[in-house]
Amino acid sequence: MNPISLAPLDLAIAASLVAFDAILSVVLKLRLHRQVLIAAARMVVQLVAVGFILRAVFAMHNPAATLALVLVMSAIAAREIAARPEQKFKGMTSLGLSAGGVAIATVVTVGLALLTAIRPHPWYDARYAVTLVGIILGSVLNSGSLALDSMLGGVARQRPGIEAQLALGASFHEATFPLLRDAIRRSLLPIINQMSAAGVITLPGIMTGQILAGLDPVEAVKYQILLMFLLAGASGLTSFIIAFGALRRLTDDRQRLRLDRLR
Repeated sequence: MNPISLAPLDLAIAASLVAFDAILSVVLKLRLHRQVLIAAARMVVQLVAVGFILRAVFAMHNPAATLALVLVMSAIAAREIAARPEQKFKGMTSLGLSAGGVAIATVVTVGLALLTAIRPHPWYDARYAVTLVGIILGSVLNSGSLALDSMLGGVARQRPGIEAQLALGASFHEATFPLLRDAIRRSLLPIINQMSAAGVITLPGIMTGQILAGLDPVEAVKYQILLMFLLAGASGLTSFIIAFGALRRLTDDRQRLRLDRLR
């Protein structure tokens, strides 16, 4: 079964739904019509550009080109994670933490999939490596930003309680462990919700796309299960690395709370 090719007219008809959102905003005075139209136009431009870039990279069969694209994608994800929290470290600490979490989680999960379950030839085939990295980075960005925001915000809000425990002789780990636990828990909730709803409430996008492209539904389900496992692992790794790293940066050798390292 061949995939159905979409014509520009097909996309234009679907775009009428976005126009409906804009009209609804004008009628109800939501003041969102401009944002809706700009977001839709930006999405189209970005996806078309990515499509042509991927076509070129896939045609090259060059590991250097694949690595360059993966590094650019990872760097953008790391920057987004560092920029989203309300509280931020001074200097490049937030970016360093997010880059470390993104790099480790991506290498571990994507490498595991390429070397065990998928096994393309060569193993760094851009069609598989770049696609997997793109999927993983979406989950990594979400969990990493939630973990960092929760960790820094929680420490700033609970400063009096933490310092009181430290004054009473508690270690920094004992005083801040509940915050670490809550930050990681919060960052894992989105992927838990995704796994819980998959197949019952929603049909995940990857599986739906493969079915529309003509793949047997059972085979599509297998790939979706694999991807959900990879996303769960990447989310857990990223949230732990970033939250734990942020906590270590907020203390020193004397077990003091160093909020002066935040902006």
